Amino acid sequence: MKSKKTPQRSHFPTDEATFSWLSPLLDAYAVIDEGIAAAVKAAEKQRGAKLACAKGCTNCCCNLKDIPVYPLELVGIYWFSVEKISQPVRGALKKRLLNHARWAPCPFLIDDSCSIYPLRPAACRQFNVFTTPCTEGEDPYYTRRDDVLTPIPEYVDRAFSIMLPFYGVTDKAAQERVIKGKLLHTQARVLQACSWNELAGRMDDFDLRNSRG
Repeated sequence: MKSKKTPQRSHFPTDEATFSWLSPLLDAYAVIDEGIAAAVKAAEKQRGAKLACAKGCTNCCCNLKDIPVYPLELVGIYWFSVEKISQPVRGALKKRLLNHARWAPCPFLIDDSCSIYPLRPAACRQFNVFTTPCTEGEDPYYTRRDDVLTPIPEYVDRAFSIMLPFYGVTDKAAQERVIKGKLLHTQARVLQACSWNELAGRMDDFDLRNSRG
């Protein structure tokens, strides 16, 4: 299997002009994707092993129990789910959100595909496995940590620095302290532990407003 293709930044020009938080989030994700591509290329060269992750593999979506998601990422997920997802995925997603139980598999997995792929969290982008695909129910972080990609810290720090103004941290010195001390990570929630009923309700409200013209 070949390494991942050169990542491309997602673009939503009209929405980026409307929401001040959106461009920084997309910029940060682009940096993370760039860093992962570089890390995969370096690891493949060093290990002589190929990336095992492939389209259609849903093991991490179903079996990882501690995917961190940050406040700005939640804003992005809400926006994308409410305003960008169309039928028939929209109906299926609302049903999964309403029925999601705490610690159950990711509710955004629809028909073995990520329904929020352009706005998927940084943690999802960074989790990659080498050598062999995961077995059913496996969390390779614990079963074979050496096969799990370690992101390049410089890219991760740069990406989270881009997000910091959303949290009111605009001073460069303060940003360096936050990044160095990994203070932003204290704001993360576990995706599978979130209650997603409210998001389903917001999607319904959006649909109702649109139906009224």
